[in-house]
Amino acid sequence: MRLPRDKDVLENARALRKSMTREERHLWYDFLRGYSPRFVRQKVVGRYILDFYCDAAGLAIELDGSQHYEAAGQLHDAQRTEYLEGFGIRVLRFSNPDVMQHFEGVCRVIDNAVKSLPQRGGGRRPEGWPGADP
Repeated sequence: MRLPRDKDVLENARALRKSMTREERHLWYDFLRGYSPRFVRQKVVGRYILDFYCDAAGLAIELDGSQHYEAAGQLHDAQRTEYLEGFGIRVLRFSNPDVMQHFEGVCRVIDNAVKSLPQRGGGRRPEGWPGADP
C-alpha cells in the first residue's frame, strides 16, 4: 500500500535528515542504518514525519525529547499514533535518555518488534528476516 505524503512537509523532512539529534544519529549510525529489513530516516506519512520507518515491517520508531512529555505533546503524539495505526503502522517510542543510557535494550526491543510483525506486501522476505530463504 502506498502511504500518503503531504508535499509541503517533504522539504522539512530533508532538512531534518541533515540535522538529526545526537540520539537519532546514534540509533541510525550504530544500529538502524545496516539493519535488515531496511529502515529509512524522516519518512513522510501524511502531514507527519517519522523519525525512522521500516516499510517491510510497517514499523515506525520515534525518539521523544522533553516536549513529548508535556500535555500538548502527549495529545499530539496520541493523534499521530492513531493516524499511523489507521495505515497499519505500529509505533515504538523511546525517550532520548533511553537511547543514550540503554542503547542495547532499545536495539533489542526494535529487533524483537521487527521479527514479531508479519511482513507487509508480497515477495520474498528480506535477508535476515525470520523464515527468509537462505
